[in-house]
Amino acid sequence: MYDVIVIGGGHAGVEAALASARLNNKTLMIMGSFARIANMPCNPSIGGPAKGIIVREIDALGGQMAKTADQTLLQIKMLNSSKGPAVRALRAQADKVTYPNMMKEIVKATPNLETLEAFVEELIVEDGKIQAVRTDKGRTIAASAAIICSGTYLSSRVLVGHSFHPSGPDGEPTTNKLSESLRSLGFALIRLKTGTPPRIKKDTIDFSKTVPQYGDKEPWRFSEETAEVLPLEKQDECYLTYTTPLTHQLVRDNLQFSSLYSGLVEGVGPRYCPSIEDKVVKFADKARHQIFLEPESRFIDEIYVSGFSTSMPHEIQEQLVHSLTGLEHAVIAKYAYAIEYDGIDPTQLKRSLESKLVKNLFFAGQVNGTSGYEEAACQGLMAGINANQNLKNKEPLVLRRDEAYIGVLIDDLITKGVKDPYRMLTSRAEFRLLLRHDNAEDRLLGYGHEIGLVSDQRFAAFSERRKKVEDLKTAVSLVKINPKKEVNEYLLGRGRDVINEKITGQEFLKRPDNDFSDLKAVSGFDPGVSPEICEQAQIEIKYSGYIDKAYKEAKKMQSMENRRIPDDFDFEKVPNIAKEAKEKLKRVRPATISQASRISGVNPSDVAILLVWLETKKHA
Repeated sequence: MYDVIVIGGGHAGVEAALASARLNNKTLMIMGSFARIANMPCNPSIGGPAKGIIVREIDALGGQMAKTADQTLLQIKMLNSSKGPAVRALRAQADKVTYPNMMKEIVKATPNLETLEAFVEELIVEDGKIQAVRTDKGRTIAASAAIICSGTYLSSRVLVGHSFHPSGPDGEPTTNKLSESLRSLGFALIRLKTGTPPRIKKDTIDFSKTVPQYGDKEPWRFSEETAEVLPLEKQDECYLTYTTPLTHQLVRDNLQFSSLYSGLVEGVGPRYCPSIEDKVVKFADKARHQIFLEPESRFIDEIYVSGFSTSMPHEIQEQLVHSLTGLEHAVIAKYAYAIEYDGIDPTQLKRSLESKLVKNLFFAGQVNGTSGYEEAACQGLMAGINANQNLKNKEPLVLRRDEAYIGVLIDDLITKGVKDPYRMLTSRAEFRLLLRHDNAEDRLLGYGHEIGLVSDQRFAAFSERRKKVEDLKTAVSLVKINPKKEVNEYLLGRGRDVINEKITGQEFLKRPDNDFSDLKAVSGFDPGVSPEICEQAQIEIKYSGYIDKAYKEAKKMQSMENRRIPDDFDFEKVPNIAKEAKEKLKRVRPATISQASRISGVNPSDVAILLVWLETKKHA
């Protein structure tokens, strides 16, 4: 008898299993192959716009992805560094050999965590509660809770040209039985699709025709606990090339052979990661598209052709690859393919990621309709945490939209559902200035510490850093700068506005382009702390007006978040709500008024009526 069974060993499964076991639950992770734990069948990268902040949030809650990425990366850089702090995020090129190998070692070394190579074919449910799972080997294993992290393996099939065959990623086995079991329990399944580009043998590429893309010299890291970072001189290069008119002509001439355009594909593909066929068709006005050549590992002589996923037949893939600048004589090591698979309609989940149909049954990762390793990992972490909370009769951890990108992601999934694989974007977060790279620990480390995944030592170190930020902000406020000749000459020499009256250090830093080095030049003030402390203090000072405004807006939303809707509430009894709104409310069953307001098809007038009705019944 186990406390928690985790089904799947991908990025969601690993985080779910580690969180559960670290919280002292007897945990079993069941996967098709132990060798494929934390596998990277698509792009071996971690982070990116918004997604890099999710990795920081995983770390602040006590998850593993950030630390493993820091210790196994090939290159790292800060994206959008010239833009505002709300859109800055780290992206690392991971080593697809060492990253999963490190995860395997961590899994093997974690107390309370066992693994089993098998396929789960049936969920055993009694009285609306998960009791056990049955594997393809006929073994029945009892558990108090289960977390399904099946990724892209449910009834999956690989498509190339006009042919297809049952398969998971990289030729791994798939299973149909678990999909059947979920349907028999009343779950609505959806069909989704994704794809991957070809891999090229590195020594067959003419890199002299491409543009090198280097990492950053700054010592970036995802986790604040990472002591040593990979210096720039030891990082690998990526390369930029482009499609050509021949590439586009080949795509147009052979569309009928693409799985996507031949009608063979049933699932809906990712909107924000289109195939080269989609790019050429939907963006016909573009003369060329960027293609990034990225190393997969120091142990594999293969280059990932980012932005070039396709489901064309192999012989056409050869022509397409050879049409790219620098790849005229390239040798394909692995051909591209599309893959489609079953997922669940995520509106069937609670905010804790527990299913509404079966108690103590959780879902996390791509099975919930997301794309990307980061989106999967954060869901696995939250499901592992909340399975623990359920078993110990504690309140679930639910992150608000103003607290974390993780909160935005889960709220979007359970409230709006998905039509195509969901990818986290900064534009999805209305409070993105509050959800920054630099303040992930400020927002979430307290939760991780309270739950038990963040150590006392780490929390004390964070508290000390936080004190340094506050002390620096106070010290800056006491600095006085007079409009002296040498001060204004310095400012004019850098194209800045002069000062005409005495101002404080804070007022000086709020001016465009001014930073701590400028403050030291005009006042002699030396912060005397690390660059990270300076950066966070500077962001909080420079954008304080915008941040305060965002906090006020978030507080308004919190009042609606605090207005709960009972689980057994009968929406049918509420008069005057539009028919479409009533149907949507009954299907999603929002937990709060705020969640109800975000459901597509539910208008402000419907929310107002619902709120009045709840207040009336409250005082009845």
